[in-house]
Amino acid sequence: QVQLVESGGGLVQAGGSLRLSCTASGSIFSINSMAWYRQPPGKQRELVASITIRDTTNYADSVEGRFTISLSRTSARYTVYLQMANLKPEDTAVYYCNAKRIIGGDLWGKGTLVTVSS
Repeated sequence: QVQLVESGGGLVQAGGSLRLSCTASGSIFSINSMAWYRQPPGKQRELVASITIRDTTNYADSVEGRFTISLSRTSARYTVYLQMANLKPEDTAVYYCNAKRIIGGDLWGKGTLVTVSS
């Protein structure tokens, strides 16, 4: 079993910064990448950024140059961070942590709300 625990959401003014964290623990050996998705109000969930366990990253065009994803490792857990800068009102969404496993498929966190005021 793998558990995902997210933290770091909140309210911020446009132009501000926030950092999201997500820690995966348990049977982490099966994880080959982690990612952040978001779901804006009334819209579908979309990929924000992803990172493999070999540190290959991928970003949505809308966040390229403003958001940075990184991965910290110990023998017992992975922690994926999403550093968000120059936030815009359109970044308002529930942000979900995702872990992709070699066996067992995707796992999702419960989500954390990010609200950017104009």
